[in-house]
Amino acid sequence: MDIFERLESNVRGYCRSFPTVFKTAKGATLLNEQGEEFIDFFAGAGALSYGHNNPELKSALIEYLTNDGVLHALDMSTTAKRKFLETFERLILNPRQMDYKVMFPGPTGTNAVESALKLARKITGRHNIVSFTNGFHGMTLGSLALTGNGGKRAGAGVPLNNVTHMPFCDYLGTEADTIAALERYLEDSSSGMDLPAAFILETVQAEGGVNIGTRGWLEALAGLARRYNVLLIIDDIQVGCGRTGPFFSFEPFDIQPDIICLSKSISGYGLPMALTLMKPDLDVFEPGEHNGTFRGHNAAFITATAALEEFWQDDQLTQKVNRNARQVRDSLLDIAAKHDAEVRGRGMIQGIEFADHSIASAISKEAFTRGLIIETAGPDDEVIKTLPPLTISDELLTRGLEILAESTAAAVPELTCAK
Repeated sequence: MDIFERLESNVRGYCRSFPTVFKTAKGATLLNEQGEEFIDFFAGAGALSYGHNNPELKSALIEYLTNDGVLHALDMSTTAKRKFLETFERLILNPRQMDYKVMFPGPTGTNAVESALKLARKITGRHNIVSFTNGFHGMTLGSLALTGNGGKRAGAGVPLNNVTHMPFCDYLGTEADTIAALERYLEDSSSGMDLPAAFILETVQAEGGVNIGTRGWLEALAGLARRYNVLLIIDDIQVGCGRTGPFFSFEPFDIQPDIICLSKSISGYGLPMALTLMKPDLDVFEPGEHNGTFRGHNAAFITATAALEEFWQDDQLTQKVNRNARQVRDSLLDIAAKHDAEVRGRGMIQGIEFADHSIASAISKEAFTRGLIIETAGPDDEVIKTLPPLTISDELLTRGLEILAESTAAAVPELTCAK
């Protein structure tokens, strides 16, 4: 480990939580240099929904590389891009009757968010964006201004402006009407809030602590956006691509976003890729007005196309997610009942929040020693978050949940004994 300590920046983070050198990975497992196996309940922070080195995706990528397929093309047209667009339209947009233009803003999630912000401000001529408490949208300055986490915001080194943060769903408790509060700000010219260009939100706040937007709240927010001519941006970067069951996390609700941000698992293979989808009448950028050297990552187009063809021809993956989600929920509820904790989440992103905010990190450390990779979430890392590949086998899912229960018991033995 000396070379990492000596040469790599102190900014590295995940390697401190999982202190080993990984060598190979397959499906829902990783192996380190010593040959020790770890079940992956982290999935590249949601970038590996189809697991590590999926054979169908790998085969498509190897074939493309072997045939000297174009890898870097900026935003020029390539066969790989055409095939992806055709497949995305056929398997994702058309079945859902979604009419959107597709923008390739650059290869990471924060690129998708930054382009959405620029687009919303250009369309409306307004500067203000409303984001929500505990939201996380990226680490570049525009995206960071939207983000609630104080520790991450502090890294900017400059004021983070042109954003108003409002309470997310049940942030003020289940009895508070946060939509009514937001509307009061919008309708009152003396509220101090400039009419925003857009609302931006995650339907499930992943990094913020697995906080769920309820159907009523989400649909009311969408209605509010329509009434006040405010654009609605859904950041589906971590909870899209099937994480909650359907391809888009907002599909079960009466919501038609103006702009959608995708990244992480859209490439299907862990290769960097991002999309910004916008309704056709919002496609107002001039040529080259938003660009980037790596917005034409053709290797990612290849694996993304293969992932769509492999997993989204029908609803089998959605059914598996729904089935496995019930197992995860039952297991987490059993743990929570023994340890005075709260379970929340949707689909295959669920978590347990503990009253003692130190417990989740202790569980993550215990789990690592037992062969399970699982991370924490929330402003104080108070939530242990399950984020396994959607394709995980029933056997590995069961064993991972058993390890999680064992690790929780080891991290809080006094509570276990008291019960």
